Amino acid sequence: MASHRKPRTRILAVPAHRRTAAGLTTAALASVTLLTQSADAAPGNPKPSIEEVKKKVDGLYRQAEVATQKYNAAKERAGTQREKVDELRDAAARRTEKMNEARRELGTFASAQYRSGGLSPTAQLMLARDPQQFVDRNHLMERLTGRQQEAVADYQDQQAQAGRQRAQAIRSLEELQKSQESLKTSKQDVQDKLTEARQLLSRLTAQEKERLAELERKKKAEAQRKAEELAREQAERERREQQDGGSDTGTGSGSDAGTPDVPDGTYATKAEKAIAFARAQIGKPYVWGATGPTSYDCSGLTQAAWKAAGVSLPRTTWDQVKVGTRVATGDLQPGDLVFFYDDISHVGMYIGDGKMIHAPKPGTNVRVESIYYMPIYGSVRPA
Repeated sequence: MASHRKPRTRILAVPAHRRTAAGLTTAALASVTLLTQSADAAPGNPKPSIEEVKKKVDGLYRQAEVATQKYNAAKERAGTQREKVDELRDAAARRTEKMNEARRELGTFASAQYRSGGLSPTAQLMLARDPQQFVDRNHLMERLTGRQQEAVADYQDQQAQAGRQRAQAIRSLEELQKSQESLKTSKQDVQDKLTEARQLLSRLTAQEKERLAELERKKKAEAQRKAEELAREQAERERREQQDGGSDTGTGSGSDAGTPDVPDGTYATKAEKAIAFARAQIGKPYVWGATGPTSYDCSGLTQAAWKAAGVSLPRTTWDQVKVGTRVATGDLQPGDLVFFYDDISHVGMYIGDGKMIHAPKPGTNVRVESIYYMPIYGSVRPA
């Protein structure tokens, strides 16, 4: 019976030293995994929730928009200052030429007097190290003829004005350099914020990205619900106003309480043109600092749209909010500008039914969206 049993030594097995090596390898991998998981879950380095990531990313995009408005303002200042410097340089060149003409005329007098014998007062004036001080001597002016006195006075005047213009040009150049430095700083700030936002998003897993998209869908759905509610309220108010107007037997003097909030026909016509322009830009990408025609940032779009309607708006949201008449959210009419956040870093154009056309943020295109997608700061009727 014993001869039919297989010896245990015939069974294939991993040698002891190999089992030890494999065990160590497995243990090492397990340790790395545990250490990685422990690092992620460590109290000092907790992994942020997707809600926290969204809040952080949204905050970075908002900070980038603030920096974009600073960039736009600095770029505007730099452009204006550069034009001023160019004008001053041209004026200084013209003034220098006039001063040279006055000098040539004085030279003519000096040459004539020298030929007639002796070094004339005019020549002395031309050769003096400080002509102004020399000319101030009354006895010299008394010895000059009336024509010579006029030539000297003209030279002095041209010299003084040329000096003032040179000083003004230097100050303008210094201001231009400051604007250019501010422009550089704001540009870097925008790029830093956007880079940080992209890095946060790139570290998300596919499941986390889907969760983020779901949060975004909920946010848009809630904003759309509020937009529809505003549209119903505005429609109901218009219906009541029409009924009141139809039963009014008075003189039609416009004493109705809602009249000041209703724009006139001129505004409506301009607003229609502005909205038509904005609609034509739908689908074009948001690019910070852009004013068209292929891409826009938020204030670049509203500025370009109202320009198409013949209305000039400033470049930044901070300046656009100061132009026109402030209106309540419930009194919004198509064409009005709606500003967002306490820092007034974003703007869109109202088109009715609680919606607007705007250039949202990097990575998106110009689109129609509920005005309740972001917290409203206030609204302006620009024309």
